[in-house]
Amino acid sequence: MQNRRVLFMVEVAIFSALAILLDIIPFLSFKLWAQGGSISFAMVPVFIMAFRWGVRGGVLTGLLLGFYQILTGAIIITPMQTVIDYILAFAVIGLAGVVAKPLWNSIKEDHKKSLVMWIAIGCLIGSSLRFIGHFIAGIIFYGKFAPEGQPVWLYSLLYNGGYMLPAFILSALVVSLLFVKRPKLIVR
Repeated sequence: MQNRRVLFMVEVAIFSALAILLDIIPFLSFKLWAQGGSISFAMVPVFIMAFRWGVRGGVLTGLLLGFYQILTGAIIITPMQTVIDYILAFAVIGLAGVVAKPLWNSIKEDHKKSLVMWIAIGCLIGSSLRFIGHFIAGIIFYGKFAPEGQPVWLYSLLYNGGYMLPAFILSALVVSLLFVKRPKLIVR
């Protein structure tokens, strides 16, 4: 039991550090907008932890990624914006872990189509929840950047959707390829 707890803590530390590296290394991350938002592989380690350890592993890894984002140059307007845009938005990526058990069953039964489906659903859950956090922060705190005459909600939708949709697709593809080729990686 103690070894399992240590393994969990070590993996959270390693995967959250890997996530921030995947976001800040220039050739692995494409910065799309001036006020933040990038298409990167940063969510992949969070999804891996969510699928390996469930919600707790995913949320903790995402939470640490959010803190690392703050430490590596986050755009901070107010404390509440920081909480919504970084702490909350990155922590909820880990809620992809709600599909961990059916995903494990797919691996156990060697159903690759089912495995890919559960990975896609989990990645969609985590990415959508992260998007909602950024979308709300965009409406509340970044509305001044909306072009004149454009509704703030539409600006936030286009701005955040512009990088979140490709980041979701990229993450779902990478995680699917990884676990279809090496399903044992998900087994603790």
